[in-house]
Amino acid sequence: MAKKPKLEHSELAGEFTDDGVTVLVDIFRPAGTNGDWKMEVVTQHEDLIEWEEPFATDREAFDEFLATIAREGIRTFLEEEDPTVH
Repeated sequence: MAKKPKLEHSELAGEFTDDGVTVLVDIFRPAGTNGDWKMEVVTQHEDLIEWEEPFATDREAFDEFLATIAREGIRTFLEEEDPTVH
């Protein structure tokens, strides 16, 4: 059985609340690397939204999350019936 790689989580990761909705923003990359960052959002209902494209920096990932909220509102993460990939 393969071991899961250890992950380094960004300091920008954590809970984010807007308009009465709280989600968990997880920004991570393999530990001990300078690899690209991946981002996932987990809703209150434990739905997982993943971004397909990696980010060069954790700041770019978080800025994309904030831009998504500004464009579509935080409830966009709740309105999907199927898991979303951005």
